[in-house]
Amino acid sequence: MISYSFDQRPKFLIKSFKEHFKQLANHISKENNFHIKKLHYHFCNDENILRINKNFLNHDYYTDIITFDYSEDSNLQVEIFISLDRVEENAREYKVDFMNELLRVMIHGILHCIGYNDTTDSDELLMRETEDKYIFYFYSLKVPRGT
Repeated sequence: MISYSFDQRPKFLIKSFKEHFKQLANHISKENNFHIKKLHYHFCNDENILRINKNFLNHDYYTDIITFDYSEDSNLQVEIFISLDRVEENAREYKVDFMNELLRVMIHGILHCIGYNDTTDSDELLMRETEDKYIFYFYSLKVPRGT
C-alpha cells in the first residue's frame, strides 16, 4: 500500500504520477527482493521537517527527507517526510524540474530502506546512479490518456 498526505499545500500529485510511482516503487522493491507492505509519503514544509528533525533525530537543520523505517525482514513498512520547500530549493540549485527532483527524493527514501547508503563518496555515487536508473524507468512507463 502506497499513500500520501499533505501539510498546507494542495494535492499536486496527479493520478497518472501516483499510478506510475506505484509501478516504480513495486519495481524497485521486487528488483531488490523486498515487498511493500506500507509506504507513506507525508509532504510538508520546512518548519514541519525541522520540528521532526529536532524532536526525533536531535538535528537542528532543514533537510529534504526524513525516513522512518519500520520494516521487518523484506517487508517494507516506511513513513517518509519530504519538505517541499527543500525540494523546490534543490530543484533551483541543481537547475532541474521540480517534479524530477521530487521523484529523486521519493526514490532516495526507498533506496535507504532497502540498504543503500550515501555516507561515503562511493556510496553516494552508487546511490545517485541508482536514482538515475529508476528515474529513467519511471519516465519509460506509458502515460495513460485522460489522467
